[in-house]
Amino acid sequence: MEEGKKRLATLVGCNYPNTPHELHGCINDVHAMREVLVRRFGFHPRDVEVLTDAPRSKVLPTGANIRRALATMVDRAQPGDVLFFHYSGHGTWFPSTGKRAGDGRQRDEAIVPCDFNLITDVDFRHLVNRLPEGASFTIISDSCHSGGLIDKEKEQIGPSSVLPTAAKDSSSQVDKAISFESLLAHLTFLSGIDSPHVGEHLSGLFGAEGVSAKFAAAFERGKMPLADEGILLSGCQANETSADMCQGKDTGRAYGAFSNAIQMVLKEQEGLVSNRELVTRAREVLRRQGFSQHPCLYSSDENTDATFLWQRPRPRSTM
Repeated sequence: MEEGKKRLATLVGCNYPNTPHELHGCINDVHAMREVLVRRFGFHPRDVEVLTDAPRSKVLPTGANIRRALATMVDRAQPGDVLFFHYSGHGTWFPSTGKRAGDGRQRDEAIVPCDFNLITDVDFRHLVNRLPEGASFTIISDSCHSGGLIDKEKEQIGPSSVLPTAAKDSSSQVDKAISFESLLAHLTFLSGIDSPHVGEHLSGLFGAEGVSAKFAAAFERGKMPLADEGILLSGCQANETSADMCQGKDTGRAYGAFSNAIQMVLKEQEGLVSNRELVTRAREVLRRQGFSQHPCLYSSDENTDATFLWQRPRPRSTM
């Protein structure tokens, strides 16, 4: 990457404290990633925005705030810039007539902000389509059902690459999943609307202009370029769950299994690592640890073997 090009990041961690959906490691995940971005990948601290629902957070990771942060990042982008989004939190799915998941069901994937104002695969498609030529947008989503979170992005490592895994002891593991039934029940309680359609509840709660483009009346599926600069590293396949690990109150060690695997690979691999290598090695880490989730890679053919975040080699020490 040329000198002077920007590196911009938005990091979102949702633990949903004091709710039935509480997680423990998501905020830890994004703070760990922030350190890696600054120390290893040359991101300036002022260009890394962190949104969490930790106590006393000034800006909560609501749907509106996450959309604002992502839109601002894309608006700032110029050709050659590197954009990065790391999400750790709940993921979900809802029925769709547009595509089929690996298990044969028609569904769309989404991340779940702290206020349940879903951000969908269509929203990420729109963001990627707005990139200036030559800019890249890499997403790590450590959430359930995250495979395919950029709508229509090409699968490079996915369900066809599944390897057998051992069962994981679930005593310290919580799935980052909110089922469609739970999602619909929660939104129905909030909106008071009697409808089986998620979009009607969200529009009633947040207004037509404040919800995912997937539910907007004016939404049209435009043509997607044959190749683009969207790169998705998902924590699991679209029909799988991702694990949130808590090793106990005494140690305070809590983390997302996929985020932790990414950190381990980057720590072990000091040099350049491609997107393909990072996902493949993260899969191997999770397999050794006994997890049943399978991280996936969605990107153009060219970006599959491109260097993760296009990082420059670090100068050799003279000591």
